[in-house]
Amino acid sequence: MEIANFIEHWNRQFFLVLNGPQNPDFTILAIARLLAEDAIYLVPVWLVWLWLRGDPARRGGLLMAFIAAEIALLINQLIPLVWFHPRPFMIPLGHTFVTHAADSSFPSDHIAFLAGIAIGLVCWRGGRKSGLVIGAMAVPVAWARIYLGIHFPLDMIGAVIVAAVATVISMPLWPYVNGVIMPKLVTPVYRRVFSWPIRRGWVRD
Repeated sequence: MEIANFIEHWNRQFFLVLNGPQNPDFTILAIARLLAEDAIYLVPVWLVWLWLRGDPARRGGLLMAFIAAEIALLINQLIPLVWFHPRPFMIPLGHTFVTHAADSSFPSDHIAFLAGIAIGLVCWRGGRKSGLVIGAMAVPVAWARIYLGIHFPLDMIGAVIVAAVATVISMPLWPYVNGVIMPKLVTPVYRRVFSWPIRRGWVRD
């Protein structure tokens, strides 16, 4: 119990350091909102681009990264059933600059998804550089969600751990994904749906 209290104490202290002031700079607040709410949408767009225009041999890795991220989000939904951690504005603590549901803060869905994709891309060779870029992008997104008052620092650390665990859980699926789902289901459907742009060289076969 003492260890848990110690960790929670520093979790709150670091939150207060990173959380925005009562009257934040307009530009910083706008950037934080953009990072916290909209930056994550760049990732699906980038994954689609890698699928359509990247190396076809890496598509299995793209699918595995997506599966790992979805497993991470599933784990995130299960954790609050065992341990509920209130968000800062529910205590209340610090300042809050966006409206958010009063659900459990731990772990962060945004960071679990970004970290799941990033770790998955690196592990499954779906695009090492892309994985590193997405992993780097998760850092300012994590800062923004703490700055806006909807997450604690520990929520972000927990999300990365969940993403790593989800990647490990997804590993046994690789032979099935690579040997069955990709060649017998995903690739034939892709080639049929995108046959017209493939023939014109707009996307890769």
